Amino acid sequence: MKAKSNPLAALLISLAAVGVMGLASVSVSPVAAQEKKPTVSRELAKTLKAAQEAIQAKNPKYAEGLAKLKEAESNPKKTPYDQHIINELSAFAYAHTGNAAEAAKANEALVNDGFSQPSEIPARVKAVAEANYALKNYDKAIEYGLRAIKGGFGDEQIRTVVGQSYYLKGDYKGTVKFLQPIIDADIKAGKTPRDTELQIVMSSCEKLDDNDCQTKSLERLVTYYPKPDYWKGLLYSLRNDRALTQSDRNSLELFRLMSEVDVLQHGEDYTEMAQIAMDQGSPGEAQRILEKGFQKNVFADQRSKDKNTRLLEAAKKAAATDRAQLPQLEKDADAAPTGDKAIGVGRAYLGYGQYDKAVEFLTKGLKKGGLKSDAEAHLLLGIAQLKSGHKEDAVKAFRQVKGDAPLERIANLWILHAKQA
Repeated sequence: MKAKSNPLAALLISLAAVGVMGLASVSVSPVAAQEKKPTVSRELAKTLKAAQEAIQAKNPKYAEGLAKLKEAESNPKKTPYDQHIINELSAFAYAHTGNAAEAAKANEALVNDGFSQPSEIPARVKAVAEANYALKNYDKAIEYGLRAIKGGFGDEQIRTVVGQSYYLKGDYKGTVKFLQPIIDADIKAGKTPRDTELQIVMSSCEKLDDNDCQTKSLERLVTYYPKPDYWKGLLYSLRNDRALTQSDRNSLELFRLMSEVDVLQHGEDYTEMAQIAMDQGSPGEAQRILEKGFQKNVFADQRSKDKNTRLLEAAKKAAATDRAQLPQLEKDADAAPTGDKAIGVGRAYLGYGQYDKAVEFLTKGLKKGGLKSDAEAHLLLGIAQLKSGHKEDAVKAFRQVKGDAPLERIANLWILHAKQA
């Protein structure tokens, strides 16, 4: 009988071979008995020897061997050690014939019967966990996976088996409870947490409708695996955070970051950003974001195109007026006792993409002080510095965003982007 092709069975073959190949021959040994070593009973010796010979023949006869093993197992005179040998031979035969479920069952028995060598236990425990995971026996996979971890021989593969088993059985709280401390420990130790573990936790948090947990997982994915999809998931998640976007100012700051990492994807997002920019006194920024939207063809239907065409024309008209006033606004800012007017000029230059001029006036405003929002000014300065190619200065500015929780959170994400740029 030829072995069936089954990757799950292959997982168990080497383990089965460990015990079986160590059985030079199944027999009753008076010497072994004198040394108090276990040996098969006289009643089953002949049957077990026949099973072993069939299974280990040059041309194995697995069906014949398994039939003999079933005969031995049904014998009421079998001893616990007889059962151990039956399990070893069964594990070997079932693994080679592609019956992973029975092979896993036999290996589980070998783990727990007290006769296996201590050196064999770790590999067998892990194999039982992985086999049961593949067989969708998730409770058993978790049981043996945790046993491996508690025993100190649970590797990354076993961590994945346990985490995914919790998830696939629908125990999302259990998934987070198991994986979150592992991720935290990796980060504390200076290690990079595994992408798969972060994704499983994020998905579990989503299933639990735990937005804070989901956002935290997305932030970590963005930190360690800055893929566009992760940035998009994180920033759109933050768009739904009312505490973060309760003001137009905060919404605009979040939109700026979304535009910078190129995850704005809906026409209405471009429209809303442009409208807020206009209201916040940055028509140049409104013009640029709408032009970007038309370039990306995000305005799908004619009604949307017409609406945003009108908005773009209004932004261009307002920007032309604003530009003409900038020289006077600069003079007014220089003469003002506080820095708010200079910040306004810096914000305008940032919107027009004149980043060096933006840095100049934002810096002036911060030096003068007396600002309505130091946090916003430092955030704008960091953006201007990053856009003008001064990454280290930008990071320093972002770190000065203090005292405003929503802007601090956005600034921290700008730092991540700056480091990854």
